[in-house]
Amino acid sequence: MQQVEVHLFAAARSAVGYPTVTATGASLGEVVDSLVRSYPAFAQVAPRCSYLVDGLAAHGDLALVHLAAGARVDVLPPFAGG
Repeated sequence: MQQVEVHLFAAARSAVGYPTVTATGASLGEVVDSLVRSYPAFAQVAPRCSYLVDGLAAHGDLALVHLAAGARVDVLPPFAGG
């Protein structure tokens, strides 16, 4: 499995406790699962988040979003305000 760099924002950052972490997985779903195992509080935030892979929005089944080694994943929870 390859390692990816995960950048976390707002509530996702608070749940994990770090702005950036490294996770492993061949798909975005595996990376999210890895984050939940490593940071259990992330399980509460993860379903509400949007995910970007190398700057592009990931849609649909996260298990089907395959990642290249060294990919960047941004985790964006819903933001309040406007």
